[in-house]
Amino acid sequence: MRGTVLAAIPVNMLLGLASILVAYRSGHGALGAAWFAASTCVNLLRIVLCRIPCLGLALTADMTPSLAATAARSVDRHLRVCTLAAFLSGLVWACQPLLSAGYTSPETLFYLTITCGVTAGAVTHGIAYARIPIAFIALPLLSVSVCLTYAGDFDRNCLAACVALYLMALTHTAFRSQAVFRQASRLKNEAHALARSRAEAHASASALVDEMRWRATHDDLTGLLNRAGFLQAAESRLHSGTLSLLLLDLDGFKFVNDVYGHKAGDRVLVEVARRLRDALPENGLAARLGGDEFAVLYDPATSGLAHDVMAANFITAVAHPFDGFDAGRLGVSIGVHAGPEPSLTEMLSCADEALYAAKAGGRNRFRVFDAGLREGLQMRRDLERDLSQALVENAPRVWFQPIYAADGHTLVGLEALIRWEHPRLGWIAPPDLIAAAAMAGLTESLLRYILEQVCAMLEILRSRGLDGVRVAMNVSPREMAQVPVDEIVIERLGLLDLPPTMLEIEITEETALDIGAVQGKLQALSRAGIRITLDDFGIGYSSLSSLRQLKADRIKIDRSFVTGLGTCDDKRGLVLAVLGLGRLLGLDVVAEGVESVDDLHILQAMGCPFLQGYYLGRPMPVEALEDTLLVTRIAAA
Repeated sequence: MRGTVLAAIPVNMLLGLASILVAYRSGHGALGAAWFAASTCVNLLRIVLCRIPCLGLALTADMTPSLAATAARSVDRHLRVCTLAAFLSGLVWACQPLLSAGYTSPETLFYLTITCGVTAGAVTHGIAYARIPIAFIALPLLSVSVCLTYAGDFDRNCLAACVALYLMALTHTAFRSQAVFRQASRLKNEAHALARSRAEAHASASALVDEMRWRATHDDLTGLLNRAGFLQAAESRLHSGTLSLLLLDLDGFKFVNDVYGHKAGDRVLVEVARRLRDALPENGLAARLGGDEFAVLYDPATSGLAHDVMAANFITAVAHPFDGFDAGRLGVSIGVHAGPEPSLTEMLSCADEALYAAKAGGRNRFRVFDAGLREGLQMRRDLERDLSQALVENAPRVWFQPIYAADGHTLVGLEALIRWEHPRLGWIAPPDLIAAAAMAGLTESLLRYILEQVCAMLEILRSRGLDGVRVAMNVSPREMAQVPVDEIVIERLGLLDLPPTMLEIEITEETALDIGAVQGKLQALSRAGIRITLDDFGIGYSSLSSLRQLKADRIKIDRSFVTGLGTCDDKRGLVLAVLGLGRLLGLDVVAEGVESVDDLHILQAMGCPFLQGYYLGRPMPVEALEDTLLVTRIAAA
């Protein structure tokens, strides 16, 4: 509306100027000047109205509802005022008959033409808001029609009628033009809105894609790279120089989670991430691989920091006190791999091996992957690779070590011990064999393999009338937690029709760390008649409560308390204490590690009911056992 009015007013003023010139020529100069002055004042008023600020023109979608309502009202007020100004301008033009004696002078044709032109122009320009041009044209055209009618004759009456018809036509045209303009404006605004919506949707989709891409490669909690992001970024740098990889694992973090809660643990992880960033060399990569494990990859050559200096810096950074925790409560162990490797996976494996070695050495330490660790890693890989085929070929053997009564002669039990002589690596220690089975996913297969050998020994004992001799089978904490040991053992004994009372399950004290996960299995074994023995008693985590919860029937005093018993008063006191505890709780007690006659005699003097050790009998294969101990029927306790 403002634009059309401002476009029409200059034409209005030029036509007004032409009218005053004609009036001056016809001898009505004073009256023409007064008329032109009035027209100019109204036109200037209309220009001012089109220039003053209007709140409605600043209306936006994010305005508050109350402010938007005020803005809408300001538009309505502005339109009404502008309509009134147009009416005043029309009133001035309606006075033009005064310049031509009521359209009876010779200049009548000029003034009629000017009036029709200015009214037609007003409608032509006023397409946005019909009320304004109609308010302007109504009075001038009505004055023309009235004056012509007043003048009398037939021609003037017909012309008056034509002017009235012209007024109606212009009015109709004004409303039609307004309707067309609004429809076009609506379509234009909808197109702009659609384009804006598409642009906003595209921007939103792009932002979402960027966020998803960031989330896919970064850890939400710390903002560091996650495992996937780290592998992707590190892979691209693998051949760009001699890189050093550091794997970091927090010491004491489990304590923070257990005692202070997971929110406190999250704050610790965020703070550790911040400290790693601060200590990280330029162009280095830092990532949280999961839990409390972090990784750092950088180039010592470009940073000027050797890997041992970098590891020491990280240890120092993490060792600084955290808010809310005692100084020294948290630390970090670091595994370092420095040097070329064929792949990032190999670098991670090597650094992980160094990390385990660092944690085994204590907290706040770092260990660099070296030849010794490489040999151990390769050995474990060989074991993992070859164990499956070895189980198929029955290469591992189960040997049995005898357990005697207090007299040292009466056989009361056998302990099954796994042995494997690797074709290249030689004899494999049982802990390494169990760890290799776990890494290769063969934990349950190894358990079933050992159980078959134990059941075969139970059948041998039963065939020789030695039903009272029990066979003990070791079950690791990992096997007890991850494998349905109770179902496997009970089902196999049932299929072979073997008495459960002849079998013992030996567990270590580490199993007591997660009693909730194994208690149900141990209770099922105990209800079936299988005895539970707690091995290596005294060096782990046992308590009086855990002895009851684990349903233990027997405890075995660790060999570290038994071997050399005659030379250490402290050991004798500890053994006496365990024997007393066993009598108090109604538990059998077995002393492991009887290595000398002195150990035997001291234990007998103490009243130890059961004995086991190299002095009494070494572990032996089934064949050797049958050729020696089982040649004749042996009384069993």
